[in-house]
Amino acid sequence: MPYIKSDDRKPIDKTVKKLSDQLSCAGDFNYAFTQLIHLHINKVGMRYQNLNDMIGMLECAKLELYRRVVSPYEDDKIRENGDVLVLNYLRDALDDMMR
Repeated sequence: MPYIKSDDRKPIDKTVKKLSDQLSCAGDFNYAFTQLIHLHINKVGMRYQNLNDMIGMLECAKLELYRRVVSPYEDDKIRENGDVLVLNYLRDALDDMMR
């Protein structure tokens, strides 16, 4: 969960902004994240718990992006362009089964 205390964000935000200015594509972001994770693992040690923590962090960051950004964007596009008919049919069929 990325919701750290406001005071703890300030020094990180400055560093992240500088890094973000250097990144221009998904490959750049992948490289930066990989390097950050490797540096962290080198600092805290190669242990299963530390590796698992990093995998969990990546998964949670992915889910947070989907929950806060992608899902609302998709909802807007459904309202703008209409839903996918097959999905409506499946949703209605599931609703009927649940009654």
